[in-house]
Amino acid sequence: MPPRAFAVATLLALPFPAAAEVGLNVYGLAYHFDRDIARERGLDNEFIAGIGLRYRAARSERLHWVMDVSVYHDSGRNTAYLAGAGAQWKVSQGWRLGGALAAFRSDTYNRGRVFVAPLPLAAYEFRAVTLNFTYVPKLSELNDVATLAVWLTWWP
Repeated sequence: MPPRAFAVATLLALPFPAAAEVGLNVYGLAYHFDRDIARERGLDNEFIAGIGLRYRAARSERLHWVMDVSVYHDSGRNTAYLAGAGAQWKVSQGWRLGGALAAFRSDTYNRGRVFVAPLPLAAYEFRAVTLNFTYVPKLSELNDVATLAVWLTWWP
């Protein structure tokens, strides 16, 4: 299945509660923890430009479901496709913590084959913008370098 068709099918298969918001994801930055290995393997791109959509629905006052479909230029300078779903818990006025299961497709990771991985999520919410963080660990054949990624979600 082509990556775009995979992302659209994933998004359409998810349940959509009535009270929800749709935001625009604007990617982002990547920090590679083992910079020498990242440079040696061509995984040192730190500006991971891209765009996507985030769907957010309140489950309760403190818990939100989140779903993302995005395309971005990854650490290996290849186009990456992402579709994922998860939850975030409000831990303080602006901070949310949570996790997601995300499906990825990129020539940089897993030899170009689609794979699903759990990701931790952290976010700080301003009024119309959310600053998002995730940690992508080093995983044997999937990812050679542990990375911290940062991107914005704009809520129009």
